[in-house]
Amino acid sequence: MTPEQNLAALGATLPVIPAPKAIYKPFLIDGRQVHVSGHVPILPDGSRIRGRAGADMDADAARDAARVVGLCILSTLRAGLGSLDRVRRVIRVFGMVNATPDFGQHPHVINGCSELFAQVWGPDHGVGTRSAVGMGSLPDGVAVEIEAIFELND
Repeated sequence: MTPEQNLAALGATLPVIPAPKAIYKPFLIDGRQVHVSGHVPILPDGSRIRGRAGADMDADAARDAARVVGLCILSTLRAGLGSLDRVRRVIRVFGMVNATPDFGQHPHVINGCSELFAQVWGPDHGVGTRSAVGMGSLPDGVAVEIEAIFELND
């Protein structure tokens, strides 16, 4: 199945991503790579998932927020490329978790996004390199921010 078919089979709804509020591009094509700027968890109603892992939310709630970020990234890719089928593979995911100093489950949280990408592009092309780190704060108090790099098809 194609990435678009895989996404449809998941029954996931992609949110509408608002225009940037700062000076940056949501994504940039460089040769055969697409660099996606940091995305935050925006729900279909336009609200953001805010909170701090280890204080306001547990690891599973933060993981759910990371999955929402993955959907936001997919929305940006589809809007910019016309179709997720233009993406060959995930190259890199960099996930930042708004967390208390004693929170240590950052990889579990970012799995919410990584597992979504693996479902869309499959276990070979949907899994790339990755970092999952904790931050003392994130913009607007959001729970998670994720950026990614993808390879385009020929």
